[in-house]
Amino acid sequence: MSLSRLAAALALAAAFVPAAALADDPNDPAMRDPKARARDAAIIRQLNRDQLAHVRQRDAEYAKGWQAYRDYPARQAEHRAALARHDRVRQQYDRDRASYEAKMREWRRAVELCRAGREEYCGE
Repeated sequence: MSLSRLAAALALAAAFVPAAALADDPNDPAMRDPKARARDAAIIRQLNRDQLAHVRQRDAEYAKGWQAYRDYPARQAEHRAALARHDRVRQQYDRDRASYEAKMREWRRAVELCRAGREEYCGE
């Protein structure tokens, strides 16, 4: 019973052990031909270029993110300043609007008094 378990375990282990790759194997008969080696070198060069382009693009994206992170305090300060400006403009608008409303109330009151016969409230 234990012998069969041992055999099963060895068979399972052998199934998961990767086979040795023949890439760049100097004893590989297919790589003895100079054209095959040149083709293999060209493929490897292209793979390296592709990987380099990928890494440069990834790093550029990372750099944008880090730059945004570094710029955040300044952008936040600009945003706060813009909010403060907006609040000042809004407060000035509210004051101007209140003044306008008060003048309109005075004018309407003067119109009422003028129509009621009080000539000192009538304009020229």
